[in-house]
Amino acid sequence: MPPTSALSFFSSFAAVVLLKFLPVLLCVIPGKPVNDPLYQEFPKPIFSEVIQLLHKLYIFVSAHFLVPFDRRYLSIHVMASCPKEDIPNMKELLQEQNFYLTTEEGEQGRLPVLVLSMKETDKKKRPAIVFLHSTNKCKEWLRPLLQAYASRGYIAVAIDSRYHGERATNTTTYRDALISSWKKGDTMPFIYDTVWDLIKLADYLTEREDIDSSRIGITGESLGGMHAWFAAFANTRYAVVVPTIGVQDPYLNIRQREDKGRVTDIPIGDLVMRLQGFQWAIEHDQWQARVDSIKAVFEEARSDLGKNEIDKEVVQKVWHLNLIHHTQYRSLHHALC
Repeated sequence: MPPTSALSFFSSFAAVVLLKFLPVLLCVIPGKPVNDPLYQEFPKPIFSEVIQLLHKLYIFVSAHFLVPFDRRYLSIHVMASCPKEDIPNMKELLQEQNFYLTTEEGEQGRLPVLVLSMKETDKKKRPAIVFLHSTNKCKEWLRPLLQAYASRGYIAVAIDSRYHGERATNTTTYRDALISSWKKGDTMPFIYDTVWDLIKLADYLTEREDIDSSRIGITGESLGGMHAWFAAFANTRYAVVVPTIGVQDPYLNIRQREDKGRVTDIPIGDLVMRLQGFQWAIEHDQWQARVDSIKAVFEEARSDLGKNEIDKEVVQKVWHLNLIHHTQYRSLHHALC
């Protein structure tokens, strides 16, 4: 994408995000460790040496006796086995902070934050990395990664995205928020609400005395990868972004449109769709996996649209509503395009 086109898209995207959120005073509210984190999926991951051994045995038996295994068990094992620096007494040297940031008014405007770092005797500034969880998980899921990077000298940060973790009240909170967004267009739980939280998180991190504000990175898995991608695009204080499973094929369709006109001629809603690979997935019939991860909202849309099954039209309408086309943003959408 040419630099002028990227700048134009950045300005448009930032305007969309800023339109929704009224500035509030960024406050830090002390919190406590979450001993029993809420996961909106099963099985609930448990990180311990005994559980890791059981997971290894489960995977071994499945592989050698051709028994189908649940991939969720594999992901738990991979997370729990994340390598750390060999530091004596690491548990004693590792320090943990739990707190909330106020990012907007209302209950969802309380952003739960978990920070792990090593106790240091010197006062030098250190690089920071923000880790973002996937659908239905929470910041505690990322604890093995936080520990690993903290052992390497980083300030390791994780948050609960909207309607997840401490911001959820039951195992259907995120699903219910997505359905409400489809029905009412009153929130943007899929992408933009959490992106706003990450912009405010950057405000906080750059003011910390122990963080080098020029070396703040961000990454995430799946849904977290999308959040990381957009947050880094919307806020340049994230110096590097490395999303995991965050996009599918963002450039194919942009290049096709460039043959017909400038990238800036593409409406921002369509460009967001293409930058995240959603449009590519629809046009190439590769949308099923992402849809299955939050299927309830698509089933609701299918019913409302009078369809017998979820098809491309249903998927297209849900993505457009969740990504840009809320009623209160349509005037801005037309003004920008």
